[in-house]
Amino acid sequence: MEKLLVFMVMLASCYADTQDLSGKAFVFQSRTATDHVKLMTPKTSLSALTVCLRFKTDLTRNYALFSVATPAHTNDFLLFKNTEEGDMKVHVRDAGADFMALSVPPNAWHTVCTTWNSEDGTSQLWVDGKPTIKKFIYSGQPISGKPSTVLGQDQDSYGGGFDASQSFVGTISRVHMWDYVLSPKEIHRYEQDTCFTPGNVFNWKALDYEVVGNILVEPEVM
Repeated sequence: MEKLLVFMVMLASCYADTQDLSGKAFVFQSRTATDHVKLMTPKTSLSALTVCLRFKTDLTRNYALFSVATPAHTNDFLLFKNTEEGDMKVHVRDAGADFMALSVPPNAWHTVCTTWNSEDGTSQLWVDGKPTIKKFIYSGQPISGKPSTVLGQDQDSYGGGFDASQSFVGTISRVHMWDYVLSPKEIHRYEQDTCFTPGNVFNWKALDYEVVGNILVEPEVM
């Protein structure tokens, strides 16, 4: 039975070369422990980062949006929505911080940007253009090792270990990642989708990705 499941997942996988996904979105249709999107990059070291994306869901439970695992750390970087209304968690190198009292109601589009810098260990969220306070998570060492980057699931092992109860159901679009901390002005430009510098780790307009499972690529509906 287990071999059959693995075979079915392999059949459902669809590899795509670098593509411009402007005006499109990934649609995660159901709660599963398999469906996800893999993002590919040659970078193997990050001493700082910014991740930005847009999402829409009707979920009120917890769910993972963006997960980076390396062979040494399954939560090298994780953006996770907690069950509690308005709470989001950021993990770096298996340490984490909760950002609370955010306005993230279901059934609405949201933009979220996350920053982290290894030099001072601080992280910050920007939700729909509004910054949170800064919180210390982890400092001293960069995220290093070949990354396994996943949308829509929380990796409890390198490239897997998914839990259906933490899976994302909804729509994700405009995913970008940079290997530095964006300025507030540049984050505002991203949020407004006007004249911002595309990600140099992941670029929605030139994305290397692989769809695993029943996930659609459709026009982004505002």
